[in-house]
Amino acid sequence: MVERADVNSVLSDIRALREQMQQRQQIQPDQLRPEQMQSSQKPGEAQQGEGPSFMDTLQGAVNQVNELQQTSSDLKTRYTQGDPDVDITRVMVESQKASVAFEATTQVRNRVVQAYEKIMNMPI
Repeated sequence: MVERADVNSVLSDIRALREQMQQRQQIQPDQLRPEQMQSSQKPGEAQQGEGPSFMDTLQGAVNQVNELQQTSSDLKTRYTQGDPDVDITRVMVESQKASVAFEATTQVRNRVVQAYEKIMNMPI
């Protein structure tokens, strides 16, 4: 019989994941590329290269959503095949994580498309 997951352990897992996400978002000085460390810009120019590019950030987010979906799918498959190491609570939590991450990524995409359309419709 599958045991019920402890609420405190689920909450601690969520907190640990949130902390990991926050740490990934912070840029460590030793992770900067050499061209990012040099400041050869003129006064008045916008600072570029202070962090990862938008493309890198978006690609990382899409890859992370893909990993969450694969993990969720793997757990669902293992549960339906009767793996005793996988309980329904874990399957549902991972499924919800993947669902929320996908929805958030979709919303970001929609906002980017809206911003692009607004910029394209601006008078010159």
